Amino acid sequence: MTEDNLSSHLDRASLAPDPEFTAHANGTQAMYAEAEADHEGFWARQARERITWARDFDQVLDWSNAPFAQWFVGGELNVAYNCVDRHVEAGRGDKVAFHFEGDQGDTRTITYADLLAEVCKTANTLASLGVGKGDTVAIYMPMIPETVFTMLACARIGAPHSVIFGGFSAEALHTRIADANAKLVVTTDGQWRRGKPAPLKMAVDEAVDHGGAVSPVEKVLVVQRTGIEVRWTEGRDVWWHDVQPGQSSTHEAVPHDAEHPLFILYTSGTTGKPKGIFHTTGGYLTQAAYTNAVVHDVHPETDVYWCTADVGWVTGHSYIVYGPLANGATQVLFEGTPDTPHQGRWWEIVEKYGVTILYTAPTAIRTFMKWGHDIPERFDLSTIRVLGSVGEPINPEAWLWYRKYIGGDRAPIVDTWWQTETGAIMISPLPGVTTLEPGSAQRPIPGVSAEILDDEGHPFTEPEKVGYLVLTKPWPSMLRGIWGDPDRYVDTYWHRFGPEYYFAGDGAKYDANGNIWLLGRVDDVMNVSGHRLSTAEIESALVSHHAVAEAAVVGASDETTGQAVVAFVILRSEATDEAAADEDGMIASLRNHVAKEIGPIAKPRSVMVVPELPKTRSGKIMRRLLKDVAEGRDIGDATTLADSSVMALIAKGLGKG
Repeated sequence: MTEDNLSSHLDRASLAPDPEFTAHANGTQAMYAEAEADHEGFWARQARERITWARDFDQVLDWSNAPFAQWFVGGELNVAYNCVDRHVEAGRGDKVAFHFEGDQGDTRTITYADLLAEVCKTANTLASLGVGKGDTVAIYMPMIPETVFTMLACARIGAPHSVIFGGFSAEALHTRIADANAKLVVTTDGQWRRGKPAPLKMAVDEAVDHGGAVSPVEKVLVVQRTGIEVRWTEGRDVWWHDVQPGQSSTHEAVPHDAEHPLFILYTSGTTGKPKGIFHTTGGYLTQAAYTNAVVHDVHPETDVYWCTADVGWVTGHSYIVYGPLANGATQVLFEGTPDTPHQGRWWEIVEKYGVTILYTAPTAIRTFMKWGHDIPERFDLSTIRVLGSVGEPINPEAWLWYRKYIGGDRAPIVDTWWQTETGAIMISPLPGVTTLEPGSAQRPIPGVSAEILDDEGHPFTEPEKVGYLVLTKPWPSMLRGIWGDPDRYVDTYWHRFGPEYYFAGDGAKYDANGNIWLLGRVDDVMNVSGHRLSTAEIESALVSHHAVAEAAVVGASDETTGQAVVAFVILRSEATDEAAADEDGMIASLRNHVAKEIGPIAKPRSVMVVPELPKTRSGKIMRRLLKDVAEGRDIGDATTLADSSVMALIAKGLGKG
């Protein structure tokens, strides 16, 4: 069987839950009925069974000031205690918390006892630098253990952290530091990327100094990671190795109120100003732990779990740091990239540690498809029993490739939908319960309520009709607002369809079986001659063509149709010769394929064959930049791209097709 015709050989029966898996699964069919019967009671049980409370809560949910929620009112807990201390106290201190794999091939094995000592020393370090409860700490670091130590130390103290992805520019860093009023920045001299060092502290210096403007930052704590020479500001800058190792390895985990802010995480806003999404303590930790248990089916006593996300994004917060550690899991923490020093690096790690659960992004999966299945086939991936997808809708062909070549045609795939704002997984199959549908996130998990609305705000259930995904009941890990801007919170998320609906910003549809298909952001839903078309759906159709490895689609202004479909595609290596011999024929074939798969209305106005797509360092395709190209504008800010030269190549080739 080739990668090109996976769907034609699909055995639908194989997508039903395996009875042996079901017998041991954490998630059960009964949970749906339980949550439907008593929404608050269901979440109260999750909170009390999964989390250790220093003081039990008096009220499950206070929704009296909607849409500003309070969950587990009156309860007190310490997140770091739940993620670390209690496992050591229970006699599991020798259990591995992290197998760390560095970009340079360096490794560390960190047990829960090790983690406790390091978190306590880091908490004492932060306190010695003047950080107290309520102070905000900015974290600008790569995927190294010290990043996790710092996040947990902040949680221990009660200092909200703002983790800023290491790919952001000094200007973006400055904006986030200023908005959060960060007292301390924790960073590294540099970070390793594809075997080479790249500076990090340099951006911090620029962000803090910022033309001589007054900064809230009092201290900058620097981990030496690469040996890059750094500029040093006496009295402000402090080396980690000068202060952290000598601190006491004990620190009292003082309980905090369930609604005490845990972290701020910035996400793009339509106004251009980033939104500081903030999450609080009790509700967030409850849902992160619950979803990691029932969606990823983590069994801490036997599983080795690996989420490949960066901690600079919400996936890294919820499914590397807080959820899995609250559950006492053993994890892989990886600093490097999938192709360094070779394209089998991930599968080498899976084999080395016996990874059983892998959670990654569709972009990565499609990249592996492009490289070819012969690479993972060189490694023993037989330990994998659950696969997960996160970050964007996954097209069915990538789903099927992932299951066949990574999951051995047996591992269930949990295609998860959620956001920075939701804090934790909201829509997903439950392995062991759900009969899977390739490419669909399927249904809300137990405890979550969602609907699809039409343009007038009315719910509907007709299959294939495109609408707006909304959430209809509050959930524990929901954002509590936009930092410092409550009005923007209401206007952004609770205004479009009225105060009873949280509007997620995503388009969606039902299929004939009632499964939900996510169609990307609403601004990625095009209106072509009055027809609403999903960019994700057209991308999926393109990738189902035998020649296409990856695709990105944007809607470009068109005088006749309002918007027109413009597609950018990367070809599979075996199709490049075919395209070189007859590029016009290849483009015609792709356009006609979309028309056949979806309908003539979805046929792209133009298709452009490109060597790469513009992606951030986290792998997200920057469709905004492609739209600039498609509409003939100057290309916007490309500083967050992994390779900014990609845009020049694309722009140069504009007009073909």
